[in-house]
Order: sequence, then C-alpha cells, then structure tokens
Amino acid sequence: MTTKRISEFESLFTIANKVVVKKPVAYSWQGLALKIIQDFQVPANKKSSVFKICKTNTESYIERCLNDTKELCQDGEKWKYFFKVINNAKKEQAGDPDAIRQRQFNFENYKLKHAPKKIKYN
Repeated sequence: MTTKRISEFESLFTIANKVVVKKPVAYSWQGLALKIIQDFQVPANKKSSVFKICKTNTESYIERCLNDTKELCQDGEKWKYFFKVINNAKKEQAGDPDAIRQRQFNFENYKLKHAPKKIKYN
C-alpha cells in the first residue's frame, strides 16, 4: 500500500473515533430529568436531586411543576424556583394550609405582574 492510502485509512479511523453515540435512557423519568437539567441549567451538584425527584414522583406531577416554574419564573435561576415549586406542591398534597396559601399568593402575584396596564385618559 502506498502512503497516501495509509493516510486515508488513518483519517477515516480518526473520523470514526470522533463519532459519539448517545446512550438511550432506560426509564422515562431519566429523560424527564435530563430535560429539566438542560432547560433550567441545573448545576452539577444539584443534578442528582433532579433525578431523585423525577424517580420518586409521577410524570404528570413533575410536568405540572415544570409548567408552573416556566410560567412563574421569567428570569433568574429557574432551577431554584423549580425546587421551591416541587417542595411546595408536596406540602400542598399533604394538606398543609400554608402551602396552599403560598400557591394562591404566587398565582395572584403572577396575575398582577402580567395584567394589562390601565390607560388614563385626560
């Protein structure tokens, strides 16, 4: 073989080594956790907490908390707010009246923040 053919094989070999095969998730909750980690840019030291939350709770419950977080937290660190919503929703499910009041307070603040502005006419 010529040196040109050998270099072509070597270049093909290096290209083949660069291909990264993503391993599929074993459970649906893992995919949901990865989505949350990516969407909210969760830091490395909190990723295991996201996986635990997704593993121990139902997918519909996580989706509801995810939607609440996206609606209520427009700026700032969304991952912190997600943990707050999850914790508050757990207390709410247990029937804690303080958690229920907190959720109503958050919703009222959201409505006030996004309400249309009143125009004054002279």
